[in-house]
Amino acid sequence: MLAQEDTNARVLDPFGGSATTGLLAAERGHRATSVDLNPFLCWFAGVKTANYTESILDKVRDMAGICTQVADSGDQEPWLPSLFNIKRWWSPATLDALGALRAAIFQLAVPPVRDLLLVSFARTMIGMSNAAFNHQSMSFRRAREQWNRGRGGVLDRFQQEADSLIAAARPLPGAVRVLECDGRELLGLEDNSHDVLCTSPPYANRMSYIRELRPYMYWLGFLAEAREAGELDWRAIGGTWGIATSRVGAWEPEGQIPLDGRFTDTLAQIIVANERSGELLSRYVAKYFHDIWAHVRASFRVMRHGGRVTYVVGNSTFRGVHVPTHDWYARLLTEAGFEGASVTVLRKRNSNKALYEYAVTAIKPKHR
Repeated sequence: MLAQEDTNARVLDPFGGSATTGLLAAERGHRATSVDLNPFLCWFAGVKTANYTESILDKVRDMAGICTQVADSGDQEPWLPSLFNIKRWWSPATLDALGALRAAIFQLAVPPVRDLLLVSFARTMIGMSNAAFNHQSMSFRRAREQWNRGRGGVLDRFQQEADSLIAAARPLPGAVRVLECDGRELLGLEDNSHDVLCTSPPYANRMSYIRELRPYMYWLGFLAEAREAGELDWRAIGGTWGIATSRVGAWEPEGQIPLDGRFTDTLAQIIVANERSGELLSRYVAKYFHDIWAHVRASFRVMRHGGRVTYVVGNSTFRGVHVPTHDWYARLLTEAGFEGASVTVLRKRNSNKALYEYAVTAIKPKHR
């Protein structure tokens, strides 16, 4: 999609995450804006897309060695996050090593060196964990499969991750601006300011993205207690972690969204098909599309006339009730003022024959 654009296009990803789209755009010489509501992802996106001098990278290399030595000495008091059931994630020996290493990084390093070391630490932390990411939702390995590596294994892994990060760092011909804000409003973005919007928003499938990010956010200081994760997920589109679930159950729409009777019928079918959880799931789907309606109106405001938007989305099912997310995105884009909305099948998502990934594209009229 970005390959079709001339150099120096203004590219927007309103659900930017860790700025993968922004990084790709900058590598092609574009000026990108990566937006996300999650402060950890905004921090990570900023570290990931910054340009680093050789002097900074040399300092990272030296400081990685120093932090490793301090952590290995046994004199560093380990720092551990208040992550629930933390020993399910890491063995005691691994925890001790990670805690000592994390404490050394915060004690001895300052940004931007600290930021790059923390990315190396985060890769080490998750790589040495008992979590498995080989399917749609995270799980844990069986106890007999759990890794139980001591201090040496953790510190060796950290040094390898730091070396890999240093080797991969290179100047970007373009630039990335990272903005922490709500995708439903896009405050801080100027009217008619972007040429291309390319994004993959959260899917309407009740998969909590904050659940997967919690270990990173706890270890790096972005979360201190479980309630904070639920609060953040509630603010996000499609969030369902912790307190967000109960709030979805009590949510009531303000106003109508411009979808036809099929939308209302689908919500009613979800209630019937899902028995005790039907009302909650129906409200979840309704809130999701109310939020997306707010977003596409905001995206229309910030796109220049003639600018093109592309949304990579997936449909979903709730006990056999099909939610045609792609079709409803196309309808909402049209109602917001975009023209030529079209849907293209990209790929089949998993073994469920009904689930696909789609690209929904449209253009803001040149004159309006």
